[in-house]
Amino acid sequence: MVDVRRVKLPGVGVLHTFITDDGGKVGVIAHRSGHSDLVTFSDEENDAEKVSLRLSEDEAHTLAELLGGTQITETLTALDQIPGLSIDWFTVDYDDHIAGQPLGDPADAGVAGLTVVAVVRGESANPAPAPDFKVFPGDTLVVAGAPDKVLKAFAYFRTGSRAATSATDAPPGG
Repeated sequence: MVDVRRVKLPGVGVLHTFITDDGGKVGVIAHRSGHSDLVTFSDEENDAEKVSLRLSEDEAHTLAELLGGTQITETLTALDQIPGLSIDWFTVDYDDHIAGQPLGDPADAGVAGLTVVAVVRGESANPAPAPDFKVFPGDTLVVAGAPDKVLKAFAYFRTGSRAATSATDAPPGG
């Protein structure tokens, strides 16, 4: 098994590195903004070549798939998948409707049955935030609910458009 070293890079993200069998070093910097840097270099002083390649989030996922990440992802998903439940993250951008606004109650936005589990700001998490918790650009909202409810909530966070309420969105007894 390959020994992977993980180092937090404050304000940047996380660096993962490992040494290859031939003595090379491979690293991936996972930036908080979503993109990644793939870095390779040699530990030998006389062969101090370094290559760095910036990848978008989509490109990083594609590379992972090409390197066999699909098998890992499928295995992990099978271990912790609960039918009907989706846990996802929404990173707030400056032009999102929710930026600068109180979180509110998802049911008031037409998405009953969804929970904002936490708001991550910088290096700290705010678990179970109250409806008056103010959301800022750069915050990450961690939500849990049915997959369709998560999509509706993300659309609301992004645009401010209220989701159409259906019988499955209505609270019990309502």
